[in-house]
Amino acid sequence: MYSFVSVVIALLNFYELLIVLWCIASWIPRKPGGLIDDISSVLAQIVEPYLSIFRRFIPAIAGIDFSPVIAVVVLGVVQQLVVGILI
Repeated sequence: MYSFVSVVIALLNFYELLIVLWCIASWIPRKPGGLIDDISSVLAQIVEPYLSIFRRFIPAIAGIDFSPVIAVVVLGVVQQLVVGILI
């Protein structure tokens, strides 16, 4: 049981990292067809479906998108619930 919980926690932490990397990549100027553009496109395909859930309820305020912050917080809460339930 402990190894299953460890795998779930590792996956949630990895997804949080992907969200943070996507945020950082969105700030970097990129050239179409360049390496950063390719990396951010892959990250967007992985992260955008999850973030779009939060964008429905949390609009951008003054042009700043807070959905990644809320998404990471929710992943942290889910992680705590998984640990609390399974251990």
